[in-house]
Amino acid sequence: MPDLVTEAPDVPVKPTTGAPYGLRLYPLSGTPLMSDPGFSFSQDRLRDIATEVLDHARLHGASACETDVSEGFGQTATVRKGEVDTIEYHRDKGVGVTVYLGQRRGHASTSDFSSQALRATVDAALSIARFTAPDPCAGLAEADRFAREIPDLDLHHPWALSVDEAIGLARECEEAAFAASPEITNSEGASVSSHESHFVSANSAGFLGGYASSRHGISCSVIAGTADTMQREYWYDSRRKASDLLAADAIGAIAGRRAAARLGARKVGTCEVPVLFEAPVALSLLGNFVHAVSGGSLYRRSSFLLDSLGQQVFSPFINILERPHVPNTFGASPFDGDGVATHDRDIVTNGILQGYFLSTYSARKLGMSTTGNAGGAHRLIVQSGEHDLAGLVRSMRRGLLVTELLGQGVNYVTGDYSRGAAGFWVENGEIQHPVEEVTIAGNLRDMFRGIEAVGTDALPRSAKQCGSILIGRMTVAGN
Repeated sequence: MPDLVTEAPDVPVKPTTGAPYGLRLYPLSGTPLMSDPGFSFSQDRLRDIATEVLDHARLHGASACETDVSEGFGQTATVRKGEVDTIEYHRDKGVGVTVYLGQRRGHASTSDFSSQALRATVDAALSIARFTAPDPCAGLAEADRFAREIPDLDLHHPWALSVDEAIGLARECEEAAFAASPEITNSEGASVSSHESHFVSANSAGFLGGYASSRHGISCSVIAGTADTMQREYWYDSRRKASDLLAADAIGAIAGRRAAARLGARKVGTCEVPVLFEAPVALSLLGNFVHAVSGGSLYRRSSFLLDSLGQQVFSPFINILERPHVPNTFGASPFDGDGVATHDRDIVTNGILQGYFLSTYSARKLGMSTTGNAGGAHRLIVQSGEHDLAGLVRSMRRGLLVTELLGQGVNYVTGDYSRGAAGFWVENGEIQHPVEEVTIAGNLRDMFRGIEAVGTDALPRSAKQCGSILIGRMTVAGN
């Protein structure tokens, strides 16, 4: 069994010069899946719609108004056991309108861009506001916080992929999964997807901005073994730009190898040992942290990290950065959902919490200032140490490597953490056998402070960048 469970046989999955993560440059031309690809509305048209909404709201008594106008389309081709399973295409659009009558708020939306529908939507929002109780925290962000210059973050990269090309890539991916091990007996399918969208946000205080973005992906899920011994695993990659995607055969090979590696899984005895969260599941720990220090949890007083600014929350070597202006990445954005300009922030420095994630509304509820996080955190980066996953396995010596989490056993009020898990048992710094049907438990406050290392194996496929996380001690409940 390989030390690195994401290792694929005969496939370059480590960065190489000019070809990161087994990069294969797929053609960005060919017959599109649909005969009319691209956006139906220009950015100028979306701006005109936003202006029409704001004008109608002002004329009919709104003291303030904000609106979002968006359009998106995408396609997915899925192959299962070599045969085309589904070919899907979607196209949607929408307008959301929020109006204020003083401190009373109303919201309505429509998918109809006609002038009549836009006016009716504004009227509906106004009607709702008239029957809503005043909220002293309601209203637009302060005008001096709005983004006035919108940098181009290189977020939109169309992928003109024909049906045949998409199906061919999906087949290549699935075939590589079956070829990875003779133990692969079935498939849940391989998919190739592409999505593009653009939007405009505007408000009556003078903010107007928008941009286009894209997300493309390849995924594969296969089954190893037969009868009661079957194990399922998957792998995927997702990028803004299709030419940055991991090669389809590399994704399939990784999925197949991971599924075969899980055969023979068994429980282990209940114990307290180090637990190593592989990078894809370590992201959930970062998500737990973000939830706990976000405005909604804080003003509702439903977080175990209440009043934690300036306190030691993580191990002293942990640094978490928010970097929303990194081009061509997920999570990048020049402004938040309120139109407030985003900026680089150090969220955690040497384990000490430096800032929350606040929208305009949640900041007012807390008597603080917005951090530009309406809609959530932007691109987050957990700075890594010096070891990759294999190095962390060796340094752990004995314990549980977690590659899958099950259930939702997180209590954000107390920080208590209990989730089903699967992965691999490690002895003497080497993987011994796969593990299933165990529960890992602890308290997030102790877990964050008990982090002993962060790996260099962060994956570039999401808005959160975090390598594998080694926690010094947790309870593993098994036999």
